[in-house]
Amino acid sequence: MPAPTVDLRPYFIALDEIEGVIDWTEFFGNDHPVDLDIGCGRGKFLFESTVAHPEINWLGCELDYSEGRRGASRIAKRSLPNGRVLGGDARELLSKKIAPHSVDVARVYFPDPWWKTKHKRRRLFTDEFADLLARVVKHGGHVHSWTDVEDYFEVISALMNHHAEFEPLTPPPEPEGKDDLDYLTGFHRRRKLAGCTIYRGLWLRK
Repeated sequence: MPAPTVDLRPYFIALDEIEGVIDWTEFFGNDHPVDLDIGCGRGKFLFESTVAHPEINWLGCELDYSEGRRGASRIAKRSLPNGRVLGGDARELLSKKIAPHSVDVARVYFPDPWWKTKHKRRRLFTDEFADLLARVVKHGGHVHSWTDVEDYFEVISALMNHHAEFEPLTPPPEPEGKDDLDYLTGFHRRRKLAGCTIYRGLWLRK
């Protein structure tokens, strides 16, 4: 018989448990800026950022509940008040649960490339997704996206560079990878150690 699932609330909450639009002050207990990590996976970036920057509220969103719970467990063990993970579809989060222009930064690191041609329609970045980012990110806020897949980065760049509400910027230099903290995610570490090029994008919400 499988062990019962540990209740990780408030560090992990299923998106369908949230009614209406999230009030950030109530959700985090403060009025700090909100940084959104879309597809946070096991939460390496989310956890390390939560520890390093307590002045920022870090929210991860992960479709795979088991992965999202792993990241939330790390935050829960430290009882970090500024880190949370929501389990569910990012598009539902952006379209229904976040108030317009209430997020300071949105990050999409290494989204699933869905390699097969018949599956590419499942890719996260679409015209609709770019519109959703424009909806939730504050004017003057930023969107970051990294991938090791060149053709996907071309798609992402085309969508974001030509979007009326975004302006492309030069991203900061990529960390040199001298130690574990230089890698954003576990996937970033594996791909860099394999010699892959990392394509990086940064956009300003006008």
